[in-house]
Amino acid sequence: MKHSAIQQEFEKQGRYWFRGALSAHDLSILDTATDLSGKPGERLALSADLKRALSGDSDLGKLMRVFNKDLIPARIVAFNKTAGNNWAVPWHQDRVIAVADRHEVAGFSNWTHKGREWHCEPPRELLDQMYFVRVHLDDNAAADGTMRIALGSHMGGYVPAAAAREEAERYEQEDCVARRGDVLVLKMLTLHASSSSETTNPRRVFRVDYAPLAMLPKPLEWL
Repeated sequence: MKHSAIQQEFEKQGRYWFRGALSAHDLSILDTATDLSGKPGERLALSADLKRALSGDSDLGKLMRVFNKDLIPARIVAFNKTAGNNWAVPWHQDRVIAVADRHEVAGFSNWTHKGREWHCEPPRELLDQMYFVRVHLDDNAAADGTMRIALGSHMGGYVPAAAAREEAERYEQEDCVARRGDVLVLKMLTLHASSSSETTNPRRVFRVDYAPLAMLPKPLEWL
């Protein structure tokens, strides 16, 4: 599909699927880099393996150039939902970013400090330029606790948490059924949720939040 058609669908639906997009080689790198040793999820440091997997020459790096050639990985997280590590998440938007330190900059609010990380809610203009990317490392059926998204909901702007479920019902909903190597690119403000897994299958997901480097005003810096 031409880049213009991909971008058109992405702007309308708030998501785009790249099916079977990653090679066995790049998937193997991510398998190693995302070994959580039994934990349900963890934020990952940018290791040498991950730098290779996210480089401009990698499968994922090439895909992201369809949207913007000047993106950086602002946050990297791995999840593994299993029968022993199981959870459900209600409808919500991801509106918080992690930065190196707190600075009072116009438009950045709701500061919190978790561990060694500062988190805040940035202006919508920044979130509109960010990309929420999920690489599926296992086949993922609906019974495995897939993510569900409300197509087009990114266009509704900020939605209060108490109104998220009702707002999501206004849109067509899609269960993110996937095969190993499928990549889902989402608008950050797309409403999404997930149910608990009903199986014993692993559901490993590698998530990267991409952002344009120039969009974060000084003195703020990505963590």
